[in-house]
Amino acid sequence: MSGTLSPREVFQKLIEGIAAGRFTELAELYAEDAVVETVFEPVGPRRIEGRAALKERFALVSARSPVELTPVNVTVRETDDAEVVVAEFDYRVRHRVTGRTFEAANIQVLRVRDGLIVSSRDFHDHLALVVAGGSLPELVAALDGT
Repeated sequence: MSGTLSPREVFQKLIEGIAAGRFTELAELYAEDAVVETVFEPVGPRRIEGRAALKERFALVSARSPVELTPVNVTVRETDDAEVVVAEFDYRVRHRVTGRTFEAANIQVLRVRDGLIVSSRDFHDHLALVVAGGSLPELVAALDGT
């Protein structure tokens, strides 16, 4: 299909949208029945199903995120499955509230079909974001159920 973006190109659009803070547009990169798993999410949902749910999640991130993310050290690896790419990258993070800057490691395994993400397994360093925001006590309380 000419005109359909490759998995590598879709990942590039995704990471560019995140870096530009255009979170509300990101859901359009996903299929209607997409499944996203954030494997190391400490307290939030680890599985989000469907474009509508992703749209809500991205809107929440857009409204609440205290960080600016700049992707660096990006490597995209194609696999023996033409629909799947594995992206390894770091985010250079600036926390707008605390002023802290740091890098956080990430890996995403994307399955892209007909130019849309149908599944994603995301491995992000959520703990680095929690620590930079000074929210470690809140995370411990949430994990402890108190």
